[in-house]
Amino acid sequence: MKVSILCFSLTGFQTGTRLKEALQSANCEVRLDGKSKYIENSIEESHTDWTASQFETADVIVFVGACGIAVRSIAPFVKSKKSDPAVLVIDECGKFVISLLSGHIGGANEFTLKVADLLHAEPVITTATDLHDAFAVDVFATKNDCAIFPLMNAKEFSAALLAGEAVGFYSDFECEGELPKGLVRCDVNGLASTGERPEVGVAVTVKKSCRPFDKTVYVVPKAVALGMGCRREKEAPAVFEAAKQTLEDSGLFKEALSCIASIDLKKDEVGLISLSEDWNLPFITYTEAELQSVQGEFSSSVFVRTITGVDNVCERSAVFAAGNGPLIQKKYKGDGVTTALALSNWRFHFE
Repeated sequence: MKVSILCFSLTGFQTGTRLKEALQSANCEVRLDGKSKYIENSIEESHTDWTASQFETADVIVFVGACGIAVRSIAPFVKSKKSDPAVLVIDECGKFVISLLSGHIGGANEFTLKVADLLHAEPVITTATDLHDAFAVDVFATKNDCAIFPLMNAKEFSAALLAGEAVGFYSDFECEGELPKGLVRCDVNGLASTGERPEVGVAVTVKKSCRPFDKTVYVVPKAVALGMGCRREKEAPAVFEAAKQTLEDSGLFKEALSCIASIDLKKDEVGLISLSEDWNLPFITYTEAELQSVQGEFSSSVFVRTITGVDNVCERSAVFAAGNGPLIQKKYKGDGVTTALALSNWRFHFE
């Protein structure tokens, strides 16, 4: 985790130094800067310019000083709770640690508790679900490495939960632990065992067609592997088009993809590498022997076997990458590119 700290007084810098040492002991990568004539090696750039660069690189930004200067520093750069880093404020004496921005998805609330413990300070958290010890769907999504959208429905979900209304919960996947207080387990149509159908609810799914509630919050796990094969030096546009078409045909969310997988003969394919970089997905390749070991029924091609040594690249690599999970989209073939999708045995837990 990358943490950037900016202090505005000599006393604050001493507090920042204490925090830096404690965080480094906890294996965090820490940058500590000061902005004051009384601090040696004070940064020359403005606190706004400093903040701009840290918004691009840091996971957590900590201001040691007044809340006002922190708010003015971050104001031009705040975009979305999906992408903004966690922002904390600590008074210069280290008595209070305040979660200022990205409390849930960015992890500011959790990090505030950690920093307060390290400094023996008082944590200040103002998020309603935390204050009422209620289930926070965005925290749940973040801890389980899932995408969450739309955020407007997530707000509706939290508001309904805090108001004491019934909120639904549906999942395509197995879960461990007890359903949190206030949630009602529902089927794919949003119906509870009592026959009640909550207006607002959560759906843990990879399927676009899954709409159990009028206002559904989608929590989408990275549970689908995209297997791909292609002709040698196949152009990137054709690779992109095949991947997009496969997702469209399958009706899956793009956010459900965990990786792109293929045979190691394709590890230098520019088109596959470009797709991996553009979609921000790891590109994993396997040996002929590894793909041969995959059990199941696959679309067989004599031509592919002649070139690669295995009868099918896309389906076998998808299944292998999904931990031998089932194929949910068999081979799609288009313009020299083949694709397939497999679902991993993903599961989640409630704490």
